[in-house]
Amino acid sequence: MSLNMQSKEQVVKDFQLGGQDTGSVEVQAALLTRKIQQLTDHLQKNPKDFSSKRGLVNSVSLRKKLLKYLKNKNQERYHILIDRLGLKK
Repeated sequence: MSLNMQSKEQVVKDFQLGGQDTGSVEVQAALLTRKIQQLTDHLQKNPKDFSSKRGLVNSVSLRKKLLKYLKNKNQERYHILIDRLGLKK
């Protein structure tokens, strides 16, 4: 379950900090959030797909680590990102 190029480019465009920014914490967390949404939809239709379930757990864990890093480095950017992604604090 990967993102297609158009949706990935749109997410990067929406969350990038500068013109060539593709690796900031905001962009990475947004891409992971989109991937998590897709995997969740897939698993609702295919509950016995255990390899996708493992990928979902890994993606959630990675996003959690990125958000924890951002929270420790810059509280303001963290709160803005959480609001834009629609996540709980």
